[in-house]
Parts: sequence; structure tokens; C-alpha cells
Amino acid sequence: MADHIHFAGCGTALLTPFTNNGDAVDYDAVAKLTDRQVAAGAHFLVPLGTTGETPCLTDVEKIKILQVTKEHSQGKPVIVGGGTNSLAQTIASIKVLEPFGPDAFLVVVPYYNKPTQKGLFEYFKAVAESTDKDIVLYNVPGRTGSNIEAETTLRLAEEVENIVAVKEASSRYGQISQILRHRPEGFSVLSGNDDETLSLMATGADGVISVASNIDPVRMVKLVNALAQDDMKTARELHYKLMPLFKNCFIESNPIPAKAALSQMGLMENSLRLPLYPATEETEEIMRQTLAELF
Repeated sequence: MADHIHFAGCGTALLTPFTNNGDAVDYDAVAKLTDRQVAAGAHFLVPLGTTGETPCLTDVEKIKILQVTKEHSQGKPVIVGGGTNSLAQTIASIKVLEPFGPDAFLVVVPYYNKPTQKGLFEYFKAVAESTDKDIVLYNVPGRTGSNIEAETTLRLAEEVENIVAVKEASSRYGQISQILRHRPEGFSVLSGNDDETLSLMATGADGVISVASNIDPVRMVKLVNALAQDDMKTARELHYKLMPLFKNCFIESNPIPAKAALSQMGLMENSLRLPLYPATEETEEIMRQTLAELF
């Protein structure tokens, strides 16, 4: 896979800032959030994922968000979300975004359909064959209702040249360990859960696609760098410092708590698009306390 990007380190699953209760995307805030990630040393950027409320964005908005992110990325790789639960729609989404310079596409396991492992293999193979861009598989059974098993991930990694990584958010440690043990050279395994970054990187994973790094990118980058250097003492200290943030970012559906926190930090309005709704007062207070303990 010498001609492909090796995704490693801390990649931030970027939130999408809105104005006026979700009426419009705040592109100035998109630029500032991207600048903040780059300044903190984030290794790559992931706009238009689940955390970015992408199902509620128009194609025009997706293109503009990608353009702004690329303009402010200072050469950092950009993995853009492109997956749906329909092959035709996923390919159409990729074709819309492809001309605007993403380095790779993050393609989620199709949700609601509950495909078989054979169906998943053929789906991801067809998606990958539709583009010259690299593909990052995204396994998140808690959101999709389906799990892509280790054997299927490994077969895709071996047989489809431009499938170069997996974001694993299954929390199935044995499954992820099997992928790590048998993956082909150059294939990246990225944690999809912040609180599993330490355990997975300690066993050989390459990094994380992080929600928490929207809020504290400096510490998340330090955590990943410490793990990459086998500095377990520093990594453990950072892990435990960040654990309340990891936990509290998910006390309501992601990205509700993270958006509340960024609003409290003055980085965006606390606006979401229905069916997502801003945090409860209790969550707001928990995030205030979390930020006070961090900063």
C-alpha cells in the first residue's frame, strides 16, 4: 500500500456548527475549528461523519464544509464521510464530494438493512471500485445494527487495494485484536471510541478518530503521541485525566454534549438540526464541570 496514505495518530471527527437553531452552517466557525485542530497538532481531519450531523446536511453544504476544511487543513489529510445505507446513494455521495479534494472516504456499515457478511463484502468492494480515493471502513454496530466481522474486514483489506483502514467502534476487543494480528502490511486500525484508545493502541492500533479532540485536541494528540512512543506512564496519566470527558460526551446522543461544551467555550452556537435537540440543563451542567476540571 505504498501509494496510499497510512492513517495514524489523532483524527478529529469534526462537529458541524450551525446558526439560528440549525438554519444555516456557520462556515466561519468551521474554519476556526479546523485552525484550532491544526494548531493542536491533530494528525488528520474527519469532517462529515456521524459527529458532524451529516445526514441532515444538503449536498451544497457538504461541499462547502469540505472546501473550508481543506483550505484550512494546512496539508493534513482529510477523510470525509460518504457512507449511506444504499450502494447507489453512497456512490452518488462520493461522486459529489470527490472533485473537492478529499484524501479518503469514511464509509459506514449500511444501517437498518442488516446485511449479511457476504453482502457487506460485496457492498464495500463495489464502493471502493467506484473511486480512486482511499476507503476507510467504519464499523459502529451500536448505530447501524450490524457488525462487520474480523474475517470480512481482513478479506476486504487483502483483496481491495484502496480499502486502507478501518475505524472500529464495535467495542469487541477480541474481534479488533484478530484484525490487528492478521491485517496486511500498511492497513490501519483506528479506534472509534475515545475511551478505548489506550487499550487498542497498546495492542497495536494506529490511532483514533476522536470526538473528545473537538474539545481538548492538545491532550488527545499528546495521548496518541505517548502511545505511539510506548510512553505508557504519560499515556495512562492523560487517559485518566480525559476519562470524564470521554464518558460525558456520550451521556446524550453524540454530538449533543460535545456541542454544548464547544458552545460554553465560545467556539460555536449550541444549535443542532432535528431530530437532534440541544442538551438538557443537567447535561449542560455536567459539561461545565467537565470543562472546569480540564481547563
